[in-house]
Amino acid sequence: MHSLSGIGNRLRQWAGLVKRDVHAVYLASRDPRVPWYAKCVAVLVAAYALSPIDLIPDFIPVIGYLDDLILLPLGVLLVIRLVPPGIMAEHRATAEKHNRLPQNRIAAALIIILWVAGISLLAWQFFVI
Repeated sequence: MHSLSGIGNRLRQWAGLVKRDVHAVYLASRDPRVPWYAKCVAVLVAAYALSPIDLIPDFIPVIGYLDDLILLPLGVLLVIRLVPPGIMAEHRATAEKHNRLPQNRIAAALIIILWVAGISLLAWQFFVI
């Protein structure tokens, strides 16, 4: 039982670091010192991470959590590798101080539009064919 609480603590710590890094990625996406290609990836990762709606809803068994457990951390890692280390360290320190993430309503709207378009396309295919 003791090892389960240790795993839970490590997972909470890891989730906190990912949350901090998502905030740092958001800050890096707005920094003029960050190269344009890193900024593009950072904008995509931050928009998705800060959106209140997931591309793959969490209620879908197993794959609903793939974006949270695999895709999001991989996106954050990619941005961390693309942003110069000194700038990333600066944004991590700022994110550490401000423990609150902003929400991105534009990303949420885009994800809703993607879902509506996908469902509409499936419905159209089902009823036309």
